[in-house]
Amino acid sequence: MHDIIDLETYPLDRPESPEWQALVARCKADLARDGMFNLPGLMFQEVAQTTATTLAPRFETESFLHEREHNIYFRKSIPELPEDHPALTRFKTSNLTLCADQLGQNALMRLYEWPPFARFLAATMDKPELHTMADPLARVNVMSYDAGQALNWHFDRSEFTTTMLIQAPDQGGEFIYRTDLRSEDDPNYEGVANMLRGGDPDVQSLTLSPGTLNVFRGKNTPHRVAPVSGPRARIIAVFSFFDRPDVMFTEEEQRGFYGRAATQA
Repeated sequence: MHDIIDLETYPLDRPESPEWQALVARCKADLARDGMFNLPGLMFQEVAQTTATTLAPRFETESFLHEREHNIYFRKSIPELPEDHPALTRFKTSNLTLCADQLGQNALMRLYEWPPFARFLAATMDKPELHTMADPLARVNVMSYDAGQALNWHFDRSEFTTTMLIQAPDQGGEFIYRTDLRSEDDPNYEGVANMLRGGDPDVQSLTLSPGTLNVFRGKNTPHRVAPVSGPRARIIAVFSFFDRPDVMFTEEEQRGFYGRAATQA
């Protein structure tokens, strides 16, 4: 793995070392404070760019155009809210998606399937262990956002989201978020509505560099990616891990996310 990730700065391969323990402690502190942690340059930038360049023709010919209108909850309705409540404002999301079975054994798949990566992530999240998915489509997804495309406001279904930026756009594409806007006990619908109207001063913006690993607790932190402008796409990989083995999406979920279904490899 020394050829694709910076194991000198980030000793993911030395879980018993003081350096590994210190890195895990720093990541846990960042998660507790900010709801995320970042490892800039975990993947060498030249490796990230080579990966993006290699995938470019596949985005042109094989990718699925994921385009939908949705509210921040990705639900048709919320029982306790009227249909015209501003917390249910609808937005448009658009991107091109490549699935794991379209990526080949590139640097992203090598990192995903490398056991120390899952062990490190589990430690930062205070979980006994994490497992790669069995789903041949959802294991690793790579999304491309071309000019005018964006990922709009939403809460994540999963507790954590693990991504790596592969290519930054010419302009736009900032990661915009509002930490802990709701909680398990308080949906804070009025706060959500205020944020969507642009009235929340605690909304923050982050610009990532290629090769950066971002682990984000998005279940109660709404977030979006600003629209991209310019000819250079924003390309980002999403790694899917679960606390149990052999997780598969249903056929309905596969078709909804990717426009096709697949059986377990």
